[in-house]
Amino acid sequence: MSDSKAGPQTGLKQRVTLIDLVMLGAGTAIGAAIFSVLGPAAQVGGAGILVAAGLAALPMVLFALVYAYMASAVPRTAASYEWQRQFSHPVIAFSIVWLRVLSNAVVMIVLGRVLMNYLGMALPLPAVPVILGLFTLIFALNYLGVAVAARAQTVLMVMLLALFAVLVVSGVPDMKPHLFVEAVTGGWTPILAALPLMIQLFLGIETATEVGEEVRNAKTVVPWGIALGLLLTVVVYVSVSFTALSVVGAEELGTSKAPLLAVAQATLGRWATPLIVTAAVAALIKSMNAIFLVYARFLYAMGATGVLPAPLGRIHPRFGTPHVATCVAFVASCAGLFLPDSLLFLLLSINVPTMMKYFGSCLAAYNVADRHPEVRAQARLRFSPGLVKVLSALGMVAAIIIAALGFGTDWRPYALLAVWLALGLAYYFRPSGKAAMSRHP
Repeated sequence: MSDSKAGPQTGLKQRVTLIDLVMLGAGTAIGAAIFSVLGPAAQVGGAGILVAAGLAALPMVLFALVYAYMASAVPRTAASYEWQRQFSHPVIAFSIVWLRVLSNAVVMIVLGRVLMNYLGMALPLPAVPVILGLFTLIFALNYLGVAVAARAQTVLMVMLLALFAVLVVSGVPDMKPHLFVEAVTGGWTPILAALPLMIQLFLGIETATEVGEEVRNAKTVVPWGIALGLLLTVVVYVSVSFTALSVVGAEELGTSKAPLLAVAQATLGRWATPLIVTAAVAALIKSMNAIFLVYARFLYAMGATGVLPAPLGRIHPRFGTPHVATCVAFVASCAGLFLPDSLLFLLLSINVPTMMKYFGSCLAAYNVADRHPEVRAQARLRFSPGLVKVLSALGMVAAIIIAALGFGTDWRPYALLAVWLALGLAYYFRPSGKAAMSRHP
């Protein structure tokens, strides 16, 4: 599908710009994790987290290169589903995205609950009504159009960057450059101890690819969006981590329940709580918005290809949005409030489908390099087939290892995902479903 034909064929509006893509990818990654991961990582890694922050980006660099290559050849909306369906196998594509139907509802709830924890520092608000109100706001933004949702994402991201800039600048008098020397000379043990936690900071950079058919000149713009989003995320995390370590030190950072609040209190006094609460709210709402935008598009793609009910594939005649899929994503997100409130349980329920998504997209890229010279010829990024295979193979190995790490911690999310997958496959292979799928090659 050429860039010029993508819009008329699908009915989706091409209104997403490069800055929107950068803010969409970086905005998905820079969310709840920066407010929760920094403390535990500093506790086990000390100054080593400054190195771990860079190393943690490496798996995402692998995934980002694969996604950028595929986007430069075949930009798609719901790309990580469409690529797997077209270049791997429809059953693999359905299985992975079906798992993400559940995990995206879970991640909306996780973000909502973490947001309420921060709002509770300033105002005693009832959690469930406020979360439902936020979901309704995000639903309305996405229903009205991808440009509306993307611009809201950009505004929230600019606000968050400004707030982080205030935090970093306020810590300038306490900056300790020798921490970088300690991080490099302190050995690998603290770095490796912090690494699994720091990896969580970068998940979601590839979100920019999931609206490929809604971007003009997508084969060029989407890869740039991924690259700039990853660069922005690394700069933000290293800057904030360095400031936090300089101001309060690794020991206090590691024992604090709200590490960034502790940093702000040391430099900004009474302005600390409003700054951090506002930053947390901006970060979490924009992450919820990005997740919801992609969530609706997976449901839309699965409806359009016949593996889920066809109405999910409808496009609003005025707004050019997958309005039925958007409504279903809203209802599913609200239903997630009934899941267990254990944060560890919920995070593992998110992590495994996310890693399987990366695995499936890397498998699709490997198959393109191996079997589809006509697709390789369309790619704006001129990677050799051998390089694509190596990147894809490394990405698949990394995804499997990361997905398996949590099994010894809590097996229940794996059991839940297995049951959910069994239900999905039963629906997929129903007799009437096979007939419908035969009409959507």
